[in-house]
Amino acid sequence: MTKTRAEIVRFALAGVAGLVTDVSVLYMTLALGMGWYVGRVFSFLAAVWVTWQINRRYTFAGIADGSIWREWWRYLLAMMGGGLVNYAAYSAIIVLFKGLPLLPLVAVAIGSLAGMTINFVGAKFFVFYR
Repeated sequence: MTKTRAEIVRFALAGVAGLVTDVSVLYMTLALGMGWYVGRVFSFLAAVWVTWQINRRYTFAGIADGSIWREWWRYLLAMMGGGLVNYAAYSAIIVLFKGLPLLPLVAVAIGSLAGMTINFVGAKFFVFYR
């Protein structure tokens, strides 16, 4: 397996952990009454934090940018591109399929898939590059 393919597989696995985090935090924020859109901002940020931790340790291990905080802010900025696509797809599903069983899970999953390629490119070429 090539280095890039291995990174894609590990990035996708980190994405699954991010998806679980995203959905879990979204359900918690909905239970707290935050609503579909505000709750999603919090759940997205939690998922970005989790995927950053995994990606920096496993997907792109050994590629450091110096400052961990600079790396975090670069990672968050890179994830915002895919995050906008993700949020748009999520919002469309929420509007179009109101009442669908497991709507938060379905909407987050579709949004995550929609933004994944943009996020991988951002992580590989903007955050964890050499």
